[in-house]
Amino acid sequence: MSSEDTAGTPGHAHHTIHKSIPRGGVAPNLVDYEATRAAFTWEEAEGWLDGLPDGRGLNIAHEAVDRHAAGPKAQQVALRFLSDHADPVDLTYAELRDATNRFANVLAGLGIEPGDRVFALCGRQPELYLAVLGTLKHRAVFCPLFSSFGPEPVHQRLTRGNGRVLVTTAALYRKRVGQLRDRLPELEHVLVVDADEDDPDDPSVRALGPLLAAAPTAYEIGPTDPEDPALLHFTSGTTGNPKGAIHVHRAVVAHHATGRFALDLHPDDTFWCTADPGWVTGTSYGIISPLTHGVTTIVDTAEFDARRWYATLEEQRVDVWYTAPTAIRMLMKAGPELPAEHDLSQLRFIASVGEPLNPEAVVWGDEVLGRPIHDNWWQTETGGIMVANYASCDIRPGSMGRPMPGIDAAIVAVDDENEPLVGPDGPQLVTTPGAEGVLALRRGWPSMFRGYLHDDERYARCFVGDWYLSGDLVSRDADGWYWFVGRGDDVIKTAGHLVGPFELESVLMEHPAVVEAAVIGIPDPVAGNVLKAFVTLGPGHEWSDHLRRELLGFGRKRLGPAIAPREVALSENLPKTRSGKIMRRLLRARELGLPEGDLSTLETGPVPANEEA
Repeated sequence: MSSEDTAGTPGHAHHTIHKSIPRGGVAPNLVDYEATRAAFTWEEAEGWLDGLPDGRGLNIAHEAVDRHAAGPKAQQVALRFLSDHADPVDLTYAELRDATNRFANVLAGLGIEPGDRVFALCGRQPELYLAVLGTLKHRAVFCPLFSSFGPEPVHQRLTRGNGRVLVTTAALYRKRVGQLRDRLPELEHVLVVDADEDDPDDPSVRALGPLLAAAPTAYEIGPTDPEDPALLHFTSGTTGNPKGAIHVHRAVVAHHATGRFALDLHPDDTFWCTADPGWVTGTSYGIISPLTHGVTTIVDTAEFDARRWYATLEEQRVDVWYTAPTAIRMLMKAGPELPAEHDLSQLRFIASVGEPLNPEAVVWGDEVLGRPIHDNWWQTETGGIMVANYASCDIRPGSMGRPMPGIDAAIVAVDDENEPLVGPDGPQLVTTPGAEGVLALRRGWPSMFRGYLHDDERYARCFVGDWYLSGDLVSRDADGWYWFVGRGDDVIKTAGHLVGPFELESVLMEHPAVVEAAVIGIPDPVAGNVLKAFVTLGPGHEWSDHLRRELLGFGRKRLGPAIAPREVALSENLPKTRSGKIMRRLLRARELGLPEGDLSTLETGPVPANEEA
């Protein structure tokens, strides 16, 4: 890799990291970005998949499992489960086909129909993956839940999602669900993955193991319309009920294409996505996308540990690694000595998602790991990666990258309250380099959500004409790279300036003492808001009044007095979702004594191996 100073996001300088010679002789899937975009169609991408035999439609589980199990990849390892206290457990594509067929037959035996909702509340264990794929084979709708959810978030989602089946563990059922059963009249079946026998006091609580053992390994996937519902992902807003985003079987076309272009997956790869299937990345890219490519996917069932993560990359000979900014910053905090102790030469491509990746982390990857980290952007609603940095392209650290082939992106102008400007002819698009507005995507990509469950009005508000409005504020430079500014509700107005916290946080992270930062606005009668930063320190640094003053001065020097933070405080653990996103609105609520809102996705314990997301 090489780098040079060049103009980037308006008003700032950054390094461009130039594309490298392919490692191990593996040429990138996307060689020429502009030519690929010009020629690409989603119809072509659908042709990369098989479809069900006899023209019976398109089913995610068939593309991810059965077509490989019927061919030369039958005996290749599909999923390898790692633990910090037991030997790895491997499932080949043939074994995965048979096991998921058993699960589909269990659902059929319980009377579950296509379109019924099957929920899972458990960790990254084999039964969870069987539940996902077996549910999709049966043409029921799969909905994941975070294993750390408390009883009320579980109740809220099961109720709103009309859950008929719940797959869980004995401990999680006892702690999260048992006390709620009388409030869940639609929940008919609880399948306990680690029970040896059914509950004698509750006939609806069944031991999954014996049911699977008794079920046949033969199952024929029924006709599946590509627009049949397949996945239900709940996503929380700052207020109101969680939103249940509905995705269909056609989404697999985007899962496969984006795995090819944005993650550069090749058939012989070993792939590790650290995201938990409790959130959308762990489903789309921890299960579906890599399996459609026929790769070997690593599943780490243990909690985050920097030394063990590096050992996993080395020992499993990981080619492609998809992780999150939170995990990357934790690795940065652990220092450069650990990666130097491990052979990471097999690692070809690193990508990140969950929240914007600070430029310092991209450069750190290049300097310490020998590979830059490729940021990308998408949402639960988009179902797949929409904007990315690609293996064959230069990287502008701090940029989201450029739109995927098949994705038309634009920026919609906003008013002083960050509300999109819409006229009689549709949204007002901005084309001036550096101008900020809401990122919009032209509807029609295969993984676009098809609705919010039981909330058509909320769904309709996400669109203006042909454009989906993401709610994220961005800018675009003269060369077409997109730059994240902030969520519309995160952007702060101070002394007449609209300030995106991400930019300020990235600057503070350039200070050698800071590994994480979060910036919020505090109401002020003169300025409207003044900016306060919360920072987490790296090893070897201690908080002091001297360091506080130094950081204030560092911010003023780099950002100018108009938008530099007026206050800096220490935070040993910034509040984050389990998908790794810093909860600035929670920091602000706590600072001002305001209601804290929905905390169901708050990370309350050690960061698990999934992250954040």
